[in-house]
Amino acid sequence: MGKTGSEELEMEGLKEQLRKESRKLKLNFNELKSGGFIKQTQKDLFTVRLRCPGGKVTSDRLRKASEIADKYGRGEVHISVRQSIEVPYVHYRDFDAVAESLREINWAVASCGPRIRVPTACAGCTYNPNALTDTQCICAEVDRRFFGMETKHHKFKVSFSGCPIDCFRTREMDLGFQGVLEPHLIEDECNGCELCVKGCEEGALRMEGDLPVRDWDKCIHCGDCVKVCPLDAMVSKRTGWLARVGGKHGKHPYFSYEVANFLTDEQVYVLIEKTLYWYRDNAIGRERIGGAIERLGLDRYIDEVVVPLGLEAVRDPKGRQKYYAKGNFYGK
Repeated sequence: MGKTGSEELEMEGLKEQLRKESRKLKLNFNELKSGGFIKQTQKDLFTVRLRCPGGKVTSDRLRKASEIADKYGRGEVHISVRQSIEVPYVHYRDFDAVAESLREINWAVASCGPRIRVPTACAGCTYNPNALTDTQCICAEVDRRFFGMETKHHKFKVSFSGCPIDCFRTREMDLGFQGVLEPHLIEDECNGCELCVKGCEEGALRMEGDLPVRDWDKCIHCGDCVKVCPLDAMVSKRTGWLARVGGKHGKHPYFSYEVANFLTDEQVYVLIEKTLYWYRDNAIGRERIGGAIERLGLDRYIDEVVVPLGLEAVRDPKGRQKYYAKGNFYGK
């Protein structure tokens, strides 16, 4: 029995709707990764990357991630190396429902592609006894100001470590910030106990007479000498951020360069902004900022970015050369 005219029209309408949906999906799939939806091997399934700056996630958000994984995935999540919670096995037809579910608790999907990624950070001085700086506070502010900004060329990763242990690998980021402390000796308060000398793992302190003397070339500004002093004779003169630029991991990883020292929080924000503009203007194609610096020279970046901002520039090109000398250089 043949179809009626109305049935044929209805069928043609359904086909046209499917054709439109197919064209729309084909267009969107090319952009989904930039929006935090990462295509999987399985047909029509995606991993949804959730926005977790500094790795800090409230219990409400953990429950929401679990709820989404149970309802739209396969009941599992993945914790990425950059502190993001990812929900795999989500069908593209559920994207709107997932987004709406996240909006219920003011949460959102992270981003990928050529843009500033969600910043990462250690726990910082909020409860980590080794930390010198508040990594979580500044990470949240950097995420608020810069997350998702287009870089034109490639991904751009920012990270914060609260001390020279550098758990969050600022040496391997496009732009990394590490907490530093400048120690100062109040000679009249020192009793010559030598605890600071014994506690310095870098060998930066030695006794001359009854007082410790510092070799600044060896000092890494970790503040350990301040922590062990029983009389508060060794004190903090200032704390801040050591800035590193041009690192990356991946197929061809390499360490960054140290370019400025003892930045304030506000100076961190302006350095990120100025560096982003410099990267947009000077990189070629899909070149990372480290590649642009290799091609144009570190001095050019320092002269055009660091110096105009009035920052305490680091002219001695530590970082890549420093670690190469120690046998830890990754190379290109």
